[in-house]
Amino acid sequence: MERRTPAVKAKRPYDARQRRELALRNRDRITDVALRRFVRDGYSTTTIGSIAEDAGVSPDTIYKSFGGKPGLVRAIRARALRGVGPVPAEERSDELHAGSRSGREIIEGWGRLAAEVAPRVAPILLLIRSAAATDPEVESLLEEMDADRLRRMTDNARRLRDGGHLRTGVTVAQAADILWTYSAPELYELMVMRRGWTPARHGRFIADAMAAALLAPD
Repeated sequence: MERRTPAVKAKRPYDARQRRELALRNRDRITDVALRRFVRDGYSTTTIGSIAEDAGVSPDTIYKSFGGKPGLVRAIRARALRGVGPVPAEERSDELHAGSRSGREIIEGWGRLAAEVAPRVAPILLLIRSAAATDPEVESLLEEMDADRLRRMTDNARRLRDGGHLRTGVTVAQAADILWTYSAPELYELMVMRRGWTPARHGRFIADAMAAALLAPD
């Protein structure tokens, strides 16, 4: 009799996209938990173990994915800076320079983006500022984030100059300092968190102030 070869069970195809989506969901869950813990308990007193327990993962998973608490803060900030919607806020900021927009239109667009992003990113930056007073590692992290914001504001200032929007006599470095100051979380803290302004009002305020300080007269 002819011997039948047992049917070989077909292997399921490797679904890399599904694995990436699962990894992103896990990453988002961990950063959500970390943000809640940091805001509620403070940066210094929050442990990786407590974050791991709340997120339902092992501490090793967090260390491998983020490298510790500074890496978690970087991930929280990066996600906050994306804003809401499918297109990251930084890309939308760059797109403001396309076409024939005036300097005023560009800066008003920045004000609207600030109203969207600042409520998401300012609390974690203010938390880090507080922790930096007693923790050299956090102080270094704060300096890194301040330098990154200055870099982005310098890029914005350079684009204003290249578009012919800067007032005569205002250098790129001066414009960058002004943009850096008005985008600071400390200003958001004063106007929104302490004085009760809405984020939208704060966005309009900083847009008006930046335009008055930087733009050439019409």
